Amino acid sequence: MSTYVVTNPATGDKSAPFAQNTDAQIAQAVELAHETHQTWSKRTSIAERSALIEKVAELHRVRRDELAEIIVREMGKPLAQALGEVDFTADIYSFYATHGERFLADEPIVEFEGDGEAFIRRSSLGALLGIMPWNFPYYQVARFAGPNLVLGNTILLKHASQCPESAGAMAKMFVDAGFPAGAYQNLYADSKQIATIVADPRVQGVSLTGSERAGAAVAELAGRHLKKVVLELGGSDPFILLSTDDMDATVESAVSARNDNNGQACNAGKRFIVLDTHYDEFLSKFSAALLASVPSDPMDEDTYLGPLSSAGAADGLEEQVSRAVAQGATVVARGDRNGTFFSSVVLTDITPKMDAHHEEFFGPVALVYKVKDEAEAVAVANDTPFGLGSYLFSTDKAQVMRVADQIEAGMVYVNGVGLDSPELPFGGIKRSGFGRELGRFGIEEFVNRKLIRILK
Repeated sequence: MSTYVVTNPATGDKSAPFAQNTDAQIAQAVELAHETHQTWSKRTSIAERSALIEKVAELHRVRRDELAEIIVREMGKPLAQALGEVDFTADIYSFYATHGERFLADEPIVEFEGDGEAFIRRSSLGALLGIMPWNFPYYQVARFAGPNLVLGNTILLKHASQCPESAGAMAKMFVDAGFPAGAYQNLYADSKQIATIVADPRVQGVSLTGSERAGAAVAELAGRHLKKVVLELGGSDPFILLSTDDMDATVESAVSARNDNNGQACNAGKRFIVLDTHYDEFLSKFSAALLASVPSDPMDEDTYLGPLSSAGAADGLEEQVSRAVAQGATVVARGDRNGTFFSSVVLTDITPKMDAHHEEFFGPVALVYKVKDEAEAVAVANDTPFGLGSYLFSTDKAQVMRVADQIEAGMVYVNGVGLDSPELPFGGIKRSGFGRELGRFGIEEFVNRKLIRILK
């Protein structure tokens, strides 16, 4: 049984529980999603669906302040960053509203040399299930729902149990934008009910963003029922510094890479791999900059670092740090902890024998490595079970291209952080999952690429 309740991590205040859907309501939702796909989706054009998605984008902009304050309460995101998430979310919906027709246009098979013509026509699959996390409550949904509703798939959305208010606010926007009741449905469901939905033959695919454990469980169940799955799981992204002509700017980027969203992002820079000639200067300035940001009230518009999402998250991160130290890691810098308000921690002397070398730290904890050359930097960067994103800083373009080719990750960002954009595909490899969201590739995951061959 899941408990859907808002617990403000900054204050401990709790909302009244949100009622979980009954099994009968879940069954009705699946049937409605299927029927809506059979009727509304197949009777509307891409242009019509795109116009509705643009209305969803506009409602995000109109309700910007209200939406941002909800997620500050739900998971402690600093207000300025919450407003930024709402803005980015609106841009994602607008992106697919603008480009959906072009992405889904018939594609001639230019290599075909036979009589007549042959082309690919893209069409929807049916009802899809989305299982979303708490750390980016609006943005994560937009990456999944935006392209698929333009395509014509219908959405069953199960959000994290600590995000029931934002989940309800999103569902209302789809209705207010003019989507029919079965196009997008929010579900307050537990894991047993989700398993029933995945097994239902009317549901054609599943997208999950979350932990490795959750991803493995859903992928196993979906595979048993021959369902397409997209997974965006954990990450321990390397931040590789080989050269820089502005150390202060590089350190500023490193702080953002580690601590944006209170350090709770799958694609945050978590392992800082620094060439020995820059190591001492970087470590000193980086540690000082991290400690200068003291966790404070997330509703204050000047706050950069707020609380972790829950007491459990803070306790779990504390245990990881303690275990790393017990295994031989050195604490170079650390601020105070006050409940969920978790100050930054900098650890060095991490070795492959330690748990910390292979784990994801979901909070403001940075691991800093010293390497002697480019080859060792690449080796350390790739010595991880994850492969989501990566950050590479170098003033040598040839080196950038050489190292970027060797990094085992789904994304490489060079000489900058926070470079995500609706146009750019997002996703990883190894235990970070598979499939892509955003950009043109984000609308290609749950699609029927139907061959049409016409003989003269």
